[in-house]
Amino acid sequence: MMLVEMKHISKQLGSFHLKDISLELPEGYILGLIGPNGSGKTTLLHVLLGLYEQSGGTVTIDGMSYAEAEPAIREETGVVLLEDMFDGDLSLLTNGNNYGSFFKGYNREILQWYLERFGLSPKRKFKALSRGEKLKFQFAFALSHDAKLLVLDEPTGNFDREFRKEFFQVLKEFIADGKRSVILSTHLTEDLDRIADYILYLDHGKSVFSGDIETLRESYRLVTGEKWKIRAIDRELVVHVEEGEFGTRALVRNRCGIGRFIKPGDSELTVSIPTLEELMYFMAKK
Repeated sequence: MMLVEMKHISKQLGSFHLKDISLELPEGYILGLIGPNGSGKTTLLHVLLGLYEQSGGTVTIDGMSYAEAEPAIREETGVVLLEDMFDGDLSLLTNGNNYGSFFKGYNREILQWYLERFGLSPKRKFKALSRGEKLKFQFAFALSHDAKLLVLDEPTGNFDREFRKEFFQVLKEFIADGKRSVILSTHLTEDLDRIADYILYLDHGKSVFSGDIETLRESYRLVTGEKWKIRAIDRELVVHVEEGEFGTRALVRNRCGIGRFIKPGDSELTVSIPTLEELMYFMAKK
């Protein structure tokens, strides 16, 4: 069953325009939302969360629309945003209990369990936390009220490498029952290469790619070698060429035509599947 469906979403914010974005996310999977700064990731998440009203298109979560069932959608959605969402003068546990009163599924013991797991004292005031600790608390609270969908906007950049491992382990545990899903916006793509099932890649408010990560990986190749050899590849296949001191690299669309220039065992060219980071880099250069 599709947990999230966004169809032909548009949103105008000043001079920025989110244009005709669609995505589908089934139950039990993780979607990585990627793209350079200013590409529209946060705008799209705000539309998904009902914080912005879209200019066009439709949003349904677990088969429900905000117009018909906003309270039920709020119950099923756990959120981590970059904005401070809690009372700075209150303790973490008091914040959790106060905001938890708006959720039927809130469980104080679960919140305390995650606070301990994340190394946060329930007695600390929210305003005394570092940026990363505030996001850890938001994450703990999002996990405490039995949400079916987690929507996470760029939290990993504020986590140290050790906690990022813990963070992704928790996400795996969250979706393990096959009924819950995650949408994670991040510019740190190395972890998405291992954990994401689906990718939505935005650039300048437009969708570059939307679908499963294996299809994305098979759609492109990174070719390295002598400049003249790469320059011989059909221009229609080449996304971008980068010439460096130690050789030339190109991101190339993986279509049948590439075989005319890249032969098995060709010692003059190296062909590899690009990482998400490499894909974003070459797309941005284009």
